[in-house]
Amino acid sequence: MEIFTKSLSRRKFSLMDVGILCIIFIILYAILKLGMGMNAPFSQGEHLEISLSPAMLPYYAGRSLLRMFIAFIFSLIFTLVYGYIAAKIKSAGAIMIPILDILQSIPVLGFLSVTIAALMAAFPHSLFGVECASILAIFTGQAWNMTFSFYHSLITIPKDLTEASQMLHFNAWRRFINLELPISAIGLIWNGMMSFGGGWFFLAASEAISVLGEDIHLPGIGSYLAVAVDSGNIQAMLYAMVTMLVMILLVDQFFWRPLVVWGQRFKLELSESDIQPTSFVYNILYKSFIVQWLYHRLFVPLGRSVNKIAMRSVDKIDDVSEMYRKTPEALTGQRIAKVIVIIFFIWLLYKPAMEATAMLYNIGMSEISGAFMLGLCTAGRVFTALLLGALWTIPVGVKIGLNPKLSQKMQPIVQMAASFPANMLFPFITILFVQYNVDFEYGSILLMMLGTQWYILFNVIAGAMSIPNDLLEAADVFELAGWKKWRSFILPSIFPNLVTGLITASGGAWNASIVSELVSWKDITLTASGIGAYINSSTSSGNWNEILVGLTVMCVIVVFINHFLWHKLYYLAQTKYHLD
Repeated sequence: MEIFTKSLSRRKFSLMDVGILCIIFIILYAILKLGMGMNAPFSQGEHLEISLSPAMLPYYAGRSLLRMFIAFIFSLIFTLVYGYIAAKIKSAGAIMIPILDILQSIPVLGFLSVTIAALMAAFPHSLFGVECASILAIFTGQAWNMTFSFYHSLITIPKDLTEASQMLHFNAWRRFINLELPISAIGLIWNGMMSFGGGWFFLAASEAISVLGEDIHLPGIGSYLAVAVDSGNIQAMLYAMVTMLVMILLVDQFFWRPLVVWGQRFKLELSESDIQPTSFVYNILYKSFIVQWLYHRLFVPLGRSVNKIAMRSVDKIDDVSEMYRKTPEALTGQRIAKVIVIIFFIWLLYKPAMEATAMLYNIGMSEISGAFMLGLCTAGRVFTALLLGALWTIPVGVKIGLNPKLSQKMQPIVQMAASFPANMLFPFITILFVQYNVDFEYGSILLMMLGTQWYILFNVIAGAMSIPNDLLEAADVFELAGWKKWRSFILPSIFPNLVTGLITASGGAWNASIVSELVSWKDITLTASGIGAYINSSTSSGNWNEILVGLTVMCVIVVFINHFLWHKLYYLAQTKYHLD
């Protein structure tokens, strides 16, 4: 308490604190006002009018931002829970990670097809059900990338730190708070940026919902853009693009930039670099009297209370678990529990599986084999997009990550480029493709790259920034340079993050296939042969048989690639290429 009093005595309440209080109240009022619109009356079949007036853009931007942050909060919770269980329980992880890879590859429209009807039925006379479906769709564009990053951080913790936590008798909670969460912070922050960008990418598909033969446009910048594209209003499209850029810049400067600066304290190194990232917002908050007062008076006591409750709960669980492990009935109980879980899942999945099997049987092998060939075409585009993206993102990401001054300059640019929904540019690119007679079978690869290459770049930057400064100094002492430095030092150091980037980029590419293999502008429609275009057209027409075939084929191909490629690379990153 004495330290707290001294720290506050150095700061005085000023006009800066008045401004911060005003901003806090404005944000809270905006959340309340925008949140009320999410529960407005709505009936199925009702058409929500989206005005293209520029005066409505601030309101639409606020509604979209609220959905984005709600989805991000749920994505973070999902990341911590799912990633922790998958990393700590090997038998569970062997199932959960392939499932995660499948989930990140299923297109957003695939989730909307299944969820929107159920959510609208759950809230029949309210817009809340459609809002939940939209937030869920944005969630599916954010969660998987962060979860892969957190999982990989947990399984590649240096052995000496793990042994130190054991020697200090850390229980699961103390190990999570004092070791596992801090060591994954940098990766989580940069992948959180990329995940937020993934939410922007699918914002139009999440707000302007054309599913099961019904069109629903929620108030938001994504719907504004969709209506502008449908009407061919180039001026409104430019308004939407400018608004999106302003939103991305504000979120970067007021949210992500302070987090990047704060995350540097969790970097593992014996010596500190002379140049550190900075943020004017972080400096203002750090010097603010009211922020420090709230931190020490509210958040610190609250954190201590939560920590005490968690410590006691985990200690009790550990005691019960330790006693149970010593009993002869432990092994029998574990086997019974596993059998019960297996029976439960069989019971849960039996009816849907039988119905899906019957539908696939009625469709016929010709339709399934045709969809499978389309899936192989999309797989070829995915790997081509990954290769072309990696060729430039690896050197650029390493350059940015190893140079704090360059990182400070480039982060806003990279963040805006990654977060800006590339599908906003698709109509303009469509016009160019038509004008210059570009074969869309190959041109769709460029559209796919626009939304997926950033996953690789952000993970490479995070990996390069995580390299301890003392190792960089050692490399200079040994005069490592050129290809030798890349081969023996840089590539092994960033390899775990690179694998995570490639896996998430692969899932993002499969997901992006729904918008990159079928694009339109007014009466012009370009279609590439692929499973993404197949799912897109079948979803718009409400053909459940084709939706099921498309998603099934995509899942089978993704599982095959996951087992024979990504799983082996993950194992290599875990066992050979990580910092000890």
